[in-house]
Amino acid sequence: MTVYGDLIGQDRAIGVLRRAASAAAEAVAGGRGAGMTHAWLFTGPPGSGRSTAARAFAAALLCPEQGCGHCDACHQVEVGSHPDVTFVRPEGLSYGVRQTRELVLKAAGAPTLGRWRVVLFEDADRVTEQAANALLKAIEEPPPRTVWLLCAPSADDMIITIRSRCRVVTLGTPSTEAVANVLATRDGVPHDVALDAARAAQGDVGRARRLALDEETRRRRAEVLSIPRSLTGVAECITAAERLVKTSTEDADAATTALNEVETAELRRVYGEGSTGKGLNKGLVRGGAGALKELETMQKSRATRIKRDSLDLALLELMAFYRDVLAVQFGASVELANEDRRHEVETVARASSPEDTLRRTDAIMKCRERLAANVHPQIAVEAMTLALRSPGVVHRG
Repeated sequence: MTVYGDLIGQDRAIGVLRRAASAAAEAVAGGRGAGMTHAWLFTGPPGSGRSTAARAFAAALLCPEQGCGHCDACHQVEVGSHPDVTFVRPEGLSYGVRQTRELVLKAAGAPTLGRWRVVLFEDADRVTEQAANALLKAIEEPPPRTVWLLCAPSADDMIITIRSRCRVVTLGTPSTEAVANVLATRDGVPHDVALDAARAAQGDVGRARRLALDEETRRRRAEVLSIPRSLTGVAECITAAERLVKTSTEDADAATTALNEVETAELRRVYGEGSTGKGLNKGLVRGGAGALKELETMQKSRATRIKRDSLDLALLELMAFYRDVLAVQFGASVELANEDRRHEVETVARASSPEDTLRRTDAIMKCRERLAANVHPQIAVEAMTLALRSPGVVHRG
């Protein structure tokens, strides 16, 4: 299997990347290399495989056989240990200018193994305005063997001066059947279970795998989808909002607590805490306190991002539910994301009008916008649940 084996339903994009990898090999051999460029932008909806495609392309550029999938270069890229590939994964809410400048300096070096130096930047849309300008400078004047692979949900998420200098590879949403086949053949999931998970995940392979294999993920989804029928009064709306926010906080704590402890202990060790010997003390050496404060700031930003992402996933689940309600109300012949909950969808559809459903989806989108603008999660989610309960009333602001 080649490096493109994990890209599901992306034949067109794979063809583009194969031709580019061939051109890159030609350039390494001294030819023109027409079809290869130094900056790429991978776009597509969540779960479409943006970072997977970028990683596969990085392996193809560094592989002597253009992505065989079994050589040392391909394996090193896959596990993240190749010396010529720099992986960037913003952990906080944004990626700052200082970090970007350090990255640009690192990217300017010559490749260790003589082919390409690749920078794979996931969630590149998280760069700040100043960071974007620093990144633009590097893309405008690249070293001869450096390749930038940027990933973002859409081209519009990057400033126009960056996206105009990148070749855009747009990935689509894989079909339900394609995702279900992957789960059935690679993970041994029964086909009917795989189909339900693929429909619920709406083409997101990773999400579908978690839904099929992880009981806790299924429980969380069921809890979110129980919200519409639970909003019978103001008190129930407040309770539902509290539950959503509490769950997202628990997700952030579970993902970061152990990691924070390890990072803090390692930094304290680097700055000499606990060291003994002549001229040493057991406290942090000069500069340690500042570094520790910077780490704590980054850890808080990471926890906030995980909390926000967890909430956003719940909101997208609700959006899919009401989209199904609208489809039933209009009698549309489309696949329901929540086919396994068709009875609940039809019950809500009969009890409301399409106008009510549209107002409710508007309330969910407004909540997402408020969260992105740093409105307190409890306030934003409460406003949404109250709007979901009351047809024709959507709180705006």
